[in-house]
Amino acid sequence: MPAEPMEHQRLFTVDEANALIPRLEMAFQLLDQQRQELDRRVDQIKILDALWGPAIQDPENPDREEFLAQRAAVRRAIQRIEGTLEERVLSLGVRFPAGGMEHGLVDFPTLLDDRVVYLCWQRGEPELEAWHEVDGGFRGRKPLTDEVAARMGT
Repeated sequence: MPAEPMEHQRLFTVDEANALIPRLEMAFQLLDQQRQELDRRVDQIKILDALWGPAIQDPENPDREEFLAQRAAVRRAIQRIEGTLEERVLSLGVRFPAGGMEHGLVDFPTLLDDRVVYLCWQRGEPELEAWHEVDGGFRGRKPLTDEVAARMGT
C-alpha cells in the first residue's frame, strides 16, 4: 500500500527543495561550530574527571567550580544545538533520517506517482541528486533523473 502524506506534512517540489540547500548548508556550518564548542566542553569535563575521579564532587575540591561550570556549559551547548536544529532545519518541513546530523543527510517529502517518497540530499551536494522510498533510507537512494523529477511534486 503506498505511503499517504501525513496530516500537515509539507510536500516539496524538486525546485523548492533545491532552493533550500543554501540555507541548510549554513545551518550545518552553524551546527558544526556548536558541536565543536560542545566537544571542547566535554573534553574539559573528561580531563577534570581523569584528574580527580569522584573527588571532583567534593565541595573542597579546587576544580569543583570549574567542573560544575563546564557541565552547565554542556547543557547550554546542547540546548543551542537543539534550537538550531528546530529553528533552521526541522521548521522547514524536512526530516533528518537516522544519522542525519552526523552525516549531513536531509530528506524532503514529495509525491512521486501519488505516493510519498523522499528527495534525499547529502551535505556538499550542490543540488538534489537522489531520492528514495520512505522505507528505503540512504542505501536505497536512486538517481534523480529528469524523467523522475518531472513526475514529482505536489
